[in-house]
Amino acid sequence: MLNYIWGGMMLISIVFGAVSGNLQSVASEIMNGAKEGVNVALSLVGVMCLWSGIMEIASKSGFTKFFGYLLRPVTKILFPKLKADSEAMNAIVMNMTANMLGMSNAATPLGIKAVKELHKLNPGNVASDDICMFIVINTASIQLIPSTVLALRQSVNSANMFEIIFPVWIVSLAAITAGVIMCKGVRKGA
Repeated sequence: MLNYIWGGMMLISIVFGAVSGNLQSVASEIMNGAKEGVNVALSLVGVMCLWSGIMEIASKSGFTKFFGYLLRPVTKILFPKLKADSEAMNAIVMNMTANMLGMSNAATPLGIKAVKELHKLNPGNVASDDICMFIVINTASIQLIPSTVLALRQSVNSANMFEIIFPVWIVSLAAITAGVIMCKGVRKGA
């Protein structure tokens, strides 16, 4: 459906450009937009590779275990049925770490692994409370370093790319708090 919307918008732009006599400008902006799209994508790939490498080093060096220890009071409340040393908890902590460091796309494979590990503990084809809670936490994650947004702001030559950090902290904290409260409320109400 989204392809039809984008296609329609492009077709309307070309038609209006032709009717108004600005077809040359439309064609020029299409090419500039494509060039900028490639540049932004390449800068994001670079950031993703950097953070994926850092996450791998953190995993092998034991940093994620240390981070898991720090997060244990929170994860114990969020996932009371999971053992601290389970594969599922390890995958959850790795994903939470990646999200807190703002790794976004690099956190996706870790999130998929966490859901797979949680599903192993869940008999049947219905998402467990722990899977639902994880999805809420993953979706509304707190980002201490919103590196993807910072990379986007840098790619468009933002005057002060770091000015968004404090608002990101506030919004992500509010989102995760609301999500966890709703998830816990639904869990208790069931």
